[in-house]
Amino acid sequence: MYKSKKTSLKQYNSFGIDVTSTDFKIAKSKQELKSFLKEKENPIILGGGTNILFKKNIDRCIIKVEIKGIEITNITENYVYINVGAGENWNDLVLWSLKKNYGGLENLSLIPGNVGSAPIQNIGAYGAELKDVFVSCRTIEIKSGLSRMFSNAQCKFSYRSSIFKKEFKNKYVICDVNFRLTKRNHNINFSYSALKNILHENKITNPSIEDISKYVIKIRSHKLPNPRLVGNCGSFFKNPIININNYKELKKTFEELPFYKISNDKVKIPAAWLIEKCGFKGKKFGNTGTFMSHALVIINHGNATGMEIYEFSQKIKRSVLRKFNILLEEEVNIIG
Repeated sequence: MYKSKKTSLKQYNSFGIDVTSTDFKIAKSKQELKSFLKEKENPIILGGGTNILFKKNIDRCIIKVEIKGIEITNITENYVYINVGAGENWNDLVLWSLKKNYGGLENLSLIPGNVGSAPIQNIGAYGAELKDVFVSCRTIEIKSGLSRMFSNAQCKFSYRSSIFKKEFKNKYVICDVNFRLTKRNHNINFSYSALKNILHENKITNPSIEDISKYVIKIRSHKLPNPRLVGNCGSFFKNPIININNYKELKKTFEELPFYKISNDKVKIPAAWLIEKCGFKGKKFGNTGTFMSHALVIINHGNATGMEIYEFSQKIKRSVLRKFNILLEEEVNIIG
């Protein structure tokens, strides 16, 4: 489907930024996507719009990928393999899997966005990551229009990242994704402290995959604003990973500094804690600010421009760097 003239992108980004595109297309099939890629040079690829900040009006072609479909491709004694179109809503897929009693996606409940975007940043939450259930993805190379499959290993998954955010950034478009989910003997994961605590509070000692999803949704709903009501992209920054020696030095000044052990020489620091200690939690600056329940979430109070939000995010980065000597990295993709 093709839209000419100027198209408002407000409904296509969860920040609700009212910018326009001079060339906006929607690809509902792999064939349509290939055709659009052939026509246009250096397009911007748009999924669910939940992890993007437009700083200004866009004069490049934008292709929104809306390839749909969920198909069971193979069933074994313990596993089910599914192929999912890049344009499917992520949480709709999670709900579909729960109805079928397929395990593996429950910890990733209520993560905004579409399936095609999930491998790019290796989405994760509450002790689980996409890479745990990912088998492969089918892509189209933007420059050549050729198809290519990427296996789990070839995606080079790491914390909130993959090959598609690094050396192959803006070089491939994901068309569909293959997952392996459990049919039985589900690997119930409630190692994450917040999830473990809420299950304990509700006297659930042997949770099901439905229980995990239910309480993940409860935690997320409390911590994060609904983007339909308050413009936001969830976590704006990644949780920084620092050397253990740097952590020990910081601990001398900030005794309560929290951490999660990554390896023998690396720890992860909650970015929300750093931002809160810099005095930004729940603060409003003009038309933007941080969410009252979670300092890591930058919000649009209604009329913020993309540039306002961007400049505010840089103010936060500078403050954290001055106080902790830690440089925050954006999780959100900034365009413009």
